[in-house]
Amino acid sequence: MRIHPVTGMIPQLQTWSGVLTYLSIIFFFSSIARYLKSKNKVITYWPIVGALPCLFQNAHRVHDWTVDIANTYGLTKLERGPFFARLELLFTCDPHNVEYITKTNFSNYPKGHEYNKVFRILGDGLFNTDFDLWHGLRNLARTAFVSNNFSSLVSNLSKKVVEDELVPLLSGSAKTSTSIDLEDIFLSYTFDVIFIAIFGRNPKCLSRNSSNNEFAKAMDDGLEAVFFRHVTPPFWWKLCHFLMIGKEKKLQNAWETIDRLMSQYIALKKQDLLQGKQEQADLLSSYISFQKEGKKFSSGGDKFLRDSALTLLFAGRDTTGSALSWFFYSVLTNPVVEAKIMEELNNVYIKHSSFENAEKAKIPFIFDSEDLKGLVYLHATLCEVLRLYPSVPINRKEVVRKDVLPDGRKVKPGMTIVISMYAMARMESIWGTDCSEFKPERWIDKNGKLKSSDMDKFFTFGSGPRTCIGKDFAFTMMKLAAAALLFNFRMEVVKDHVVYPRPSLVLRMKNGLSVNIKPRVE
Repeated sequence: MRIHPVTGMIPQLQTWSGVLTYLSIIFFFSSIARYLKSKNKVITYWPIVGALPCLFQNAHRVHDWTVDIANTYGLTKLERGPFFARLELLFTCDPHNVEYITKTNFSNYPKGHEYNKVFRILGDGLFNTDFDLWHGLRNLARTAFVSNNFSSLVSNLSKKVVEDELVPLLSGSAKTSTSIDLEDIFLSYTFDVIFIAIFGRNPKCLSRNSSNNEFAKAMDDGLEAVFFRHVTPPFWWKLCHFLMIGKEKKLQNAWETIDRLMSQYIALKKQDLLQGKQEQADLLSSYISFQKEGKKFSSGGDKFLRDSALTLLFAGRDTTGSALSWFFYSVLTNPVVEAKIMEELNNVYIKHSSFENAEKAKIPFIFDSEDLKGLVYLHATLCEVLRLYPSVPINRKEVVRKDVLPDGRKVKPGMTIVISMYAMARMESIWGTDCSEFKPERWIDKNGKLKSSDMDKFFTFGSGPRTCIGKDFAFTMMKLAAAALLFNFRMEVVKDHVVYPRPSLVLRMKNGLSVNIKPRVE
C-alpha cells in the first residue's frame, strides 16, 4: 500500500476525496438554486453566507428586487451580511426616513468612507466628498455656474446642438427609414452639451459613431464596474481588485483611459488660456481661475481640475441622457400623453408663425428655452418619468452617530443605509393604487398648475443640502431635445423590442431604445 508523500493519503482515497468534495459543492449550490426557485422567496438566508446567494440570483433585476423587498417586508428592512463581512445594511424607501436622512439630520448621514472607496474613480470631486471639503467644492461650483451664467450657457448650447446635430441626425434616419437607438443618441447629445460647457470644445459625438468615442466608452465601463462594487460585498471586489480580474480589471483600464484624456484636455485648456484663445465661457476655465486666485479647496494642481471636471461630466451626461430615453419610451407607448404634449407645442408654434418674420416658423422647427417655460404638461410628464424611472435609482449613506429614524428604526455608527427611489415610486402606500401607472396628470392641480404638494416624496434630484445643483439645467436640456424631436418627427418603438432597466447605477436600458422614425410633416 503506497502513501502519498505530501498529503499522507492513499492515492485512491485522495482521488475519491476530491471527487466527493467537488460533488458536494455542486450539490450545495444546485440545492440553493432549487430551493430559491421552489419557495420563490424574496430573501432567503443561508448559514455562513447569509443572503448572498439571493443577491447574486437577483443582481440582473436588482431594481425590481428592491420593489419586491418593500412589498414583502415593508418600507424599511434591516439586513445583515455574511458573518465574515460584518455588514449591517438598512434598506428603506420610506419618504419620511429619506427626508430625515437627507435634510433634517443631514450631518449624521454622509456618503462615508466605503462610498468613497467604491467611487474612487471620481477622486475628490463634489459627488464623492463629505463635510468641509464637500461644502467648499459646492460653493466653488455655485460660483463657477454664476460667473459663467451657466443657465444661459446650457440653454444656448443645448439649442445649438439640437439644431446643428441632433435634428439633422434624425432627419437622415427618417429619410432612409432605418431604426435607431434613441438611448445611444441621447447619451451622445448630453455628452456633447456637457463636454462643451466644461471644456469649451465640441467632441461631436452626434456627428460620429458614438461607440468609437473612447472617453464615453471608458465612462460606461467605469460605471459598470462601480455598480459591481455596489452589489457585491467589499471583501469580494477588493479581492478581485487585488488579483486585477473581472470588472476590476475593466475599471482599471477605464480609469487609465479617463486619466490620460483628462490630462490632455486640461493641458489644452491651459494652453488656450495662455495664448488668449477663449471663444466662450466654460467651467474648466473658471476652476483654473480659482486655483490662480488661491481660493479655498481649489489646491491640488491638475488633480483638483481632473476630479472637479470629471464629476460634472459624469453627473450631467448619464443622468440626463437616461431620463430622455425613459421619457420617449413612456410617451411613445402612451399616445394620449403624446397628443397632449403636441397640443402644447402646436400652440407655441402658432404664436411663432404669426410673427412678421415667417422664417421663425420654418420646418424643422427648433424651440428655445423661453418657449418651453410655461408648458405645464411637458414639465409634468418629465416629473412623472423621473418619478417612475429615477436616473439614480439607488442612493447610499453611512451612519455617524446613533439615531432613531422617523419610522422608529434605530441605527448605529458604521451602518450602511440603502435608499431606493425606484421602489418608492411603486409603493401604493406612498403614491396610491395607481402608483405603477404612467400618469403625468398627478403633477397638475385642478387649476391646471403644477402641484408642489407631492414634492415631499420626490427625491430624484435629492433633498436638503445635497439637492442636485444641476436640476434646472437638466430640465432645460431635456425639454429642448424632447420638444424638437416630438414636434418634427413621428416615432414608434420597434415591434417586439423589449425595454427593461439595466442593472446599473444610472437607470439605463438593457437593450437600448430602438425606434422607427419618419418626418411628422411629409
